[in-house]
Amino acid sequence: MNTKLTLRLEEDLIRSAKKHAGIMGKSVSQLVADYFYLLDKKSAKKKQPITPIVKSLRGSLKGSDVGEKDYENYLEDKYL
Repeated sequence: MNTKLTLRLEEDLIRSAKKHAGIMGKSVSQLVADYFYLLDKKSAKKKQPITPIVKSLRGSLKGSDVGEKDYENYLEDKYL
């Protein structure tokens, strides 16, 4: 069941939210609902234990010069 919620915000923020909602093909209400859903989902999310394989990889790149840009280049070469 949908219930009305009133928010008091700066006009510029409202204008920006409406513009963004239009670009996304959603209403401002749907953007707010999506945000609230994400907040609820994050608070309910429990921290998962690290698996042994991930533990064994931890720190394996320490001291190397591999960075995010290298990974981006790898993905571009692989998929483009």
